Amino acid sequence: MAPKKILMIVGDFVEDYEVMVPYQALLMVGHHVDVVCPGKKANETVATAVHDFEQEQTYTEKRGHNFTLTAAFSSVKSTDYDALVIPGGRAPEYLRLNKEVRDLVREFDDSKKPIASICHGLQLLAASVALTNRKVTGYKAVGPDLVLAGANYVEVDVTEVVVDGNWVTSPAWPGHPKWLAEFLKLLGTTINL
Repeated sequence: MAPKKILMIVGDFVEDYEVMVPYQALLMVGHHVDVVCPGKKANETVATAVHDFEQEQTYTEKRGHNFTLTAAFSSVKSTDYDALVIPGGRAPEYLRLNKEVRDLVREFDDSKKPIASICHGLQLLAASVALTNRKVTGYKAVGPDLVLAGANYVEVDVTEVVVDGNWVTSPAWPGHPKWLAEFLKLLGTTINL
């Protein structure tokens, strides 16, 4: 298996686990991952937020780490990458307002390249491409928006995943094991144990 080149789009207050875990896991299996944020360059950082499920009616949010970016957003082209990862957190909420970001996401989808999106990352996906008849999941509070965008939204347990063609989606970071496993299948990555 040849290593794949993967792009991850993040912003300030991206969910900590949803950037850190996939980034490290994809590197671990031999892929190259560029993590970018509009308006920032390689070696600059984004602030992360840790979302947890503790007993309240919704998730809690705490300040996470500073995550160091690996490339400049201004220099990336979809044609240079094999796949895209869109983590959740607060970042997708404002990243979806950026036309360049939406255009980049659309280019990945138009090329039918694998896209892994999790939690609130579906907000960016919904703002960028037509969700009509696409089967997806995401954080349940985003579900009504996905339905209005025309998606076939499936509410699943937070540890589960939904695959539809070149898309892999999951409700939140507890779904990482299945979400990453399905994304690796789309990438053609095999792990021999």
